Amino acid sequence: MNQTRIVSVTKELPEYFRYTKDILPLVEFWLSGQQERFSRKVIKIFEGAAVDKRYSIMPPEEVFVSTTFEDKNNIYVREAKRMGANVVRNALKKSSWEADSIDYIITVSCTGIMIPSLDAYLINDLGMRQDVVRLPVTEMGCAAGVSGLIYAHNFLKSNPEKRIAVVSVESPTATFQLNDYSMANMVSAAIFGDGAACVLLSSEAAAVGPKIIGEGMYHFKDATHMMGFDLTNHGLKMILDPSVPETISNHFSDIVYPFLEKYGSSIEKVEHLIFHPGGKKIVQTVESLFGALGKNIDDTREVLRRYGNMSSATVLYVLERFLDKEIAEGEQGLILSFGPGFSAQRVLIEW
Repeated sequence: MNQTRIVSVTKELPEYFRYTKDILPLVEFWLSGQQERFSRKVIKIFEGAAVDKRYSIMPPEEVFVSTTFEDKNNIYVREAKRMGANVVRNALKKSSWEADSIDYIITVSCTGIMIPSLDAYLINDLGMRQDVVRLPVTEMGCAAGVSGLIYAHNFLKSNPEKRIAVVSVESPTATFQLNDYSMANMVSAAIFGDGAACVLLSSEAAAVGPKIIGEGMYHFKDATHMMGFDLTNHGLKMILDPSVPETISNHFSDIVYPFLEKYGSSIEKVEHLIFHPGGKKIVQTVESLFGALGKNIDDTREVLRRYGNMSSATVLYVLERFLDKEIAEGEQGLILSFGPGFSAQRVLIEW
């Protein structure tokens, strides 16, 4: 069987950004018609979200203005094409690959709607081959970045000397609901930001980078209500059940231990935790579970602080930090992400 290696990871951010402290006046203005007690509670959510800064595809002032689903989706489409092309170009340059050497392109997004999907535009913009295989991954939310890695690995392990680009472009800002005062909308507004990432993977014998040892998906039964979007006339409306951190905690041992055992590893052998920062509470939950085992998720917390939760792209930002480190040969890393379904996606890598 061929080995899959993660050759490089590159990120791309939109042009607009704000520090959380500078967004608070906009939030206060937005909530000016609500009860003062409710407004104070929402401000506290923003202040305590562990997100210092986030980027957006539109000026923050425009986020808090009433626009149609069509208008917001048009911005999403335009910026997805721009960020997607930029992040792939930069990834190719970083790895000294040509666009026409890519055999398979996987695009990941859940924060807008476009048909043809992003990959079709990237094939044209970047000059990829006419026989490149394309796979859009669209309705898997925050877990989809790791899903993309899993699909890439399954292709590469049975196809020698091939190259894949996994491209994640997310704009949760485009899904913000101005007239939704539910806690799900408040929490998502406080934690989410926009961004893109590209991972290049290869089954070439000469490829360099950590290798994928194993992968797997874990599906929580009867939990489809926990996370996702409702499609309304105003756009994509966030569904976020407050029981998510507790549910993760309850299933944690079933998610992690049998998976590592299956691939001849154990939590003791895993030096590096590459975990998706869903939000402060999920980070704290996972930190308490791993912290008891002497592990840390400092890089996860730092990505959340710098960029917020960019849905599927976020875990790839964490992965990039690990690829930039000097890591000893033989050390292992566990990539872990949760998303709608409800599901957990896992990838075990080794340097």
